[in-house]
Amino acid sequence: MSGVEETRDGVSLTNLDQPLVEGASKRDLVDYLDRVSDRILPQLRDRPLSVIRSLRGQAPFMQKNLPKYTPEWVRRVPVWAEASQREVSYALCDDRRTLLWFANQRAVEYHPTLARADHLDRPTHLVLDLDPPEGDSFPAAVAAALLVRQALGDSGLAGVAKTSGAKGVHVFVPVTPDADAEQMAAATRALAARAERLDPALATTAFIREDRGGRVFVDSTRAGGATVVAAYSPRLRPGLPVSFPVDWADLPDVTPADFTVRTVPALVAERDPWLDLTPPPQPLPPDLVEEGRTIPIARVQAMHEGKRRARARRQAG
Repeated sequence: MSGVEETRDGVSLTNLDQPLVEGASKRDLVDYLDRVSDRILPQLRDRPLSVIRSLRGQAPFMQKNLPKYTPEWVRRVPVWAEASQREVSYALCDDRRTLLWFANQRAVEYHPTLARADHLDRPTHLVLDLDPPEGDSFPAAVAAALLVRQALGDSGLAGVAKTSGAKGVHVFVPVTPDADAEQMAAATRALAARAERLDPALATTAFIREDRGGRVFVDSTRAGGATVVAAYSPRLRPGLPVSFPVDWADLPDVTPADFTVRTVPALVAERDPWLDLTPPPQPLPPDLVEEGRTIPIARVQAMHEGKRRARARRQAG
C-alpha cells in the first residue's frame, strides 16, 4: 500500500504528518488513541459506534454505517434504523487494532450508544447534557451541572461529570438493568425539570434555541438509542481537546482547554479517572419515572411548537 509509514498491531498507518485540525496532525490523533487505548476501549466495547471523520478536502461527517472496504476482522452489529427505514452495520470497537484502524481513517470523535449491542433496549446510563450559550460560557455549564448534581442527590441518585470537550458538561448516571429505555428517558426528563426548577434564571429545558434567553440548556434528549461522545474521546476542534472526567469538587476550577490529546495521556497513565469517579449502577426511583411521564418529549414538543409558530407567522403576514 503506497503511503504506509508504519504498522501497529497489523494496521497500516498512512500519511501521519498530514494536518488534521489547527494545531494537530493525524499522527497526534493516532498516537493519542494508541496511548490511551486501555482507557477509552472500555467506554466503546460492545456498543454500536458512530464516529466523526475529517477527510482532507471534505466537510466533517458522522459515520454510522461501516464502509464496504472495512476489514473483515472489525466486529459489527446490524441495527434497524427507524428514521431511514434500513439496517445499519455499526462497528463494535472492542480492541486496539480496531481503534487504530479507525484512527487511520481520520475518525476523530467516538460516539457509542448508551446501550450495549446485546440489550439495545436497556441503556446502561442516563445522560444530561449541559449546553451553555455561545461565548466563553463554560463556567455557566459548570454551574448548571452542579444544579443537576443537586437534583440527583435530592432524588437519591449520584452521577459523574465530564467535560464535553467542546463548551459543555455531560453528567452520566449509571442505572441498574431493570430500567428500560422508556423509563430511562422519562427519568431524564424529570431530572432536567428538577434542575431547572432549582435556578430557572440559570438553567432551562427549552429545546428551541430562541426560547433559552441566554440560559444553559439542560438537554434531556440523550436517551434511548442516542449516542454521546465517550470519555477520553478527542473532539474535532483546534488542538484536539478531549472529553475528560472531572471530580465534582474540581469542576469549577478546570477549563476544556486543560484536556487535550497532548495533556491527557499523562493524566491517565497511572489511573482511570472515569472508573474512579463513576458510582455503581443505581435503581431509578419510581416517582422520578412517573414525573417524567407527565413531561412532553422535548423534540416532539419543539416540532409541534415550530409548526404552530410558522402558522402564526403566515397568518400574521
